[in-house]
Amino acid sequence: MQPLKNHVTLVGNMGSPAQITNFDSGAKVARFQLATNQYSKTGNKDPEWHRVFAWGNLAGFIESYGDKGKQLAIHGRLVNRTYTSKKGNLRKITEVEVKHVIGL
Repeated sequence: MQPLKNHVTLVGNMGSPAQITNFDSGAKVARFQLATNQYSKTGNKDPEWHRVFAWGNLAGFIESYGDKGKQLAIHGRLVNRTYTSKKGNLRKITEVEVKHVIGL
């Protein structure tokens, strides 16, 4: 049996322009939220929000193409991380690291 792999594919709309961070090394990261539609049993369309980030050339593409409402198809992997909030509380979040992106 082949081992399971960590793959995520989402098609949705950007909630706002990406936040771009440029590092002294020349690396770049784009962080944004992507809304996908979840349909309830009554047929209502409820957005589900996903935290997303991309590095390098993908970050550059998202910086130039992406804006609030733009539709993207992304493929990547889930990443879990922890950080300490300003109040000193330990927080855990799950994000999607983009490996491929298509602007629709």
